[in-house]
Amino acid sequence: MIRWLLVVLACVAGGAQGQTYPSRPIKLVVGFAPGGAADFVARVLAEPIGRALGQPLVIDNRPGAGSSIAAEYVAKSAPDGYTLLIASPSSILVNPLINKQSTAQPLKELLPVSKVSSSPLVVAVNPGVGVSTLKALIAHAKKNPGKLNYATSGNGSAPHLAALLFQRLAGVEMVHVPYKGGAPAVQSVLAGDTQVSFATPPSVLPLVQTGRLRALAITSREPSSLMPGVPGMAQAGLPDYEISFWYGFFVPAGTPAVVVQRLFDETERALKLPEVARAFATQATEPSRSTSPADFAAFLSDDAKLWERVVKESGAKFD
Repeated sequence: MIRWLLVVLACVAGGAQGQTYPSRPIKLVVGFAPGGAADFVARVLAEPIGRALGQPLVIDNRPGAGSSIAAEYVAKSAPDGYTLLIASPSSILVNPLINKQSTAQPLKELLPVSKVSSSPLVVAVNPGVGVSTLKALIAHAKKNPGKLNYATSGNGSAPHLAALLFQRLAGVEMVHVPYKGGAPAVQSVLAGDTQVSFATPPSVLPLVQTGRLRALAITSREPSSLMPGVPGMAQAGLPDYEISFWYGFFVPAGTPAVVVQRLFDETERALKLPEVARAFATQATEPSRSTSPADFAAFLSDDAKLWERVVKESGAKFD
């Protein structure tokens, strides 16, 4: 009887919270520096979601450790719906596989809300390298083993794994230089401190479009209409290579289901807006919706197997 009463009280409390939520601003935590893909996607979605909820979504950048710092911060936050994380495969699926010293368990400590975007990565180089195709980059790297530096958004990030898998399949050796986000990583390529980048489109496309960097390929097997003129990996010469990249929203475990559903509903509405699709398209990114929080959870379960295979095939380790 006591257990039954507790269940009833929990349901009543959850329903009451759902009716009053949100009553104050919501913190949207980004695990990378401003100017990168996660920051871009978060800022595009923050305005329409905040408008629908009646409270602003305030961006809070907490870069470092391939976004694991942000994930751990959100996991330890109060499970009340006022701290939301935008995350990629890096912090949710990859870092626990390659950082054996970490005790974090994102899939247990965070609740999935919805997938929000997807895109391939872009293989871009400083024009000073003197190559204009992926095959030429591979040939150059083979002649100069260990002399090319590649920049990523951090150890364990999806761009890091993408570059490791590229080296394995192409039979080349480059030096990894991690940064605290896609924007500073790409800036290092622009400055010539590093020469190659496996970057999210929002981080690199503006520089490619002005000719300051050169895009050699995207990491999907086939080309994308969002990046005309840039070949997919099959056309570029590595048909066995394919990496895709997504972002999604998460909240701390224990957040009431009614709050999770409210966040999902308003996120889904925002992703259907034409202005959101147009904004994403400018950076070669597409809205990618889940049908429910449970659907996103199922996607994560399947995607975890993919990244586990990539980690194994690439030989990735936490530097």
